[in-house]
Amino acid sequence: MTTTDSFAAYIAGLPRVLAGAAALFRDAEGRVLLVEPNYREGWALPGGTVESDEGETPRQGARRETLEEIGLDRELGRLLAVDWVHGTGRPPLVAYLYDGGVLTDAEFKAIRLQEEELLSWRLVSPEDLPGHLLGALGRRVLAALEVLASGSGTAELENGHRVA
Repeated sequence: MTTTDSFAAYIAGLPRVLAGAAALFRDAEGRVLLVEPNYREGWALPGGTVESDEGETPRQGARRETLEEIGLDRELGRLLAVDWVHGTGRPPLVAYLYDGGVLTDAEFKAIRLQEEELLSWRLVSPEDLPGHLLGALGRRVLAALEVLASGSGTAELENGHRVA
């Protein structure tokens, strides 16, 4: 066995982790842009899987997914939250959430949904988010909004809960 084969075998035996990235867009009133996927129940943020096998970074993945899903190509702001989310029947997910900023009325009018994946979009006030975003995702978005409001650093989360 060559050194290359040994290294490949070592890498193949390492634990697996999925990575996802999304953008948190808001309007001037502080409402959050949510999208409605057609492949599962509930609401989500624009975002998706980071194509790390292709060399994509989380920030690049969030921007690409935003362009694909809602037709907006925007430079994303700072990392607001990173969340380690345990799964059933899948490896853990590391979810990155970036500041997409405040969109103008013209930008909202320019939204074009990716019809293969999305049914609709809407703006939801922070107090109504728990009814739209369940579990870790809802807690992650609320933590990110706290980071924006306080000006604090990136929130480190596990299953949407702040790490002490």
